[in-house]
Amino acid sequence: LWTSPKLEENTFFSYIGGEFTIVCTYESKFLFSKKYWCRGSSRYNCDILRDTDGVAKPKNKNRLSISDVQRYNIFVKVTNLQIEDSDVYWIGIEKMNADIMTSIKVTVTLGKSHIVLFTVSKPRLWPLTPLTDSPTCWGKPVTIHCGDAKGTNVFYAWYQNIHHKSFLLLNSSDLSLHCSMLTEDSDYYCSASNSISNAQSDGLSVKTLLPDDSSCIYVANIPGKNQSILHKM
Repeated sequence: LWTSPKLEENTFFSYIGGEFTIVCTYESKFLFSKKYWCRGSSRYNCDILRDTDGVAKPKNKNRLSISDVQRYNIFVKVTNLQIEDSDVYWIGIEKMNADIMTSIKVTVTLGKSHIVLFTVSKPRLWPLTPLTDSPTCWGKPVTIHCGDAKGTNVFYAWYQNIHHKSFLLLNSSDLSLHCSMLTEDSDYYCSASNSISNAQSDGLSVKTLLPDDSSCIYVANIPGKNQSILHKM
């Protein structure tokens, strides 16, 4: 279960009136399992606020949504954040014996009026795992990091280009490439933004040579980096 954003170990900071979107990627075997968003300090004492079956009825349903509409991705969006929303939350997948759960700590502050903002510069991409390392040929995911953008309160997000349109993939500085998401050739880019400006990175091109949920072969190309074949087994 991979979750974003990852600012500090699944800790998210925002301000009154702000919003966030969390994307959770899961294994294909849980495609038809119920997913949910709950609140509570412990996974054993967690109040379900929303679920993909539509059973839970939250008080603020207009501010909270959960969807499972793309390939192995859960999307949770919360808008118009308030101070009382600060707490520990969980994304869960219903599973026999014990649900799969991962926590996200949300902290909402009074505001950002005291912050002096500077415009954002173009972000840079680089692999956290060198693309030429042999471990990438043995099933370990490859993570592409987006960073080095100058500015104040910079947030990073990854987008995927599909049929000449851009779609938000996740709110995070890191994009993890793994077989379950690589069903066809794809182009990605990272956006760095704050409340006054945004900038876009060079593109990340991924060509899928042999698609498969658990074993695939693909080529990742970052401008300025050597092209490398990554074989997932």
